[in-house]
Amino acid sequence: MDSLAKLIFKTQSSNLPTDLPAYFYGLPNGKVYVVYSRFYEVNFEKTALEFVVAIQKEFTFDFESETLFSLVLNEVVPPAYYKLIDSADPKIKIKKVYRNLQSYNEVFLKLNKKAEKMQKKVF
Repeated sequence: MDSLAKLIFKTQSSNLPTDLPAYFYGLPNGKVYVVYSRFYEVNFEKTALEFVVAIQKEFTFDFESETLFSLVLNEVVPPAYYKLIDSADPKIKIKKVYRNLQSYNEVFLKLNKKAEKMQKKVF
């Protein structure tokens, strides 16, 4: 399967509410999706990992030209500055939380399927 979800930026420590890695993807609908994981309490003294998929509301992504655009700065962001996407006070909207997945790769596969559906709607 070809990858339609395009990785924009990844970081081992982000400004998101987690100490774990975060990945930023561009999808055909022009939105920037953020994938990160965090711990949640299953029951007393037991935790597990959940994966969060959110939309970064301060940026858009031109899928065809692979260009990141800042809505705050109102300008195109050069690739050398893509780290700006991990802003100090990120404006995100959580879309889905997965507690049944085991890895970032599984989340990526779901995101890629979503991108495929978006791509089919275009044509």
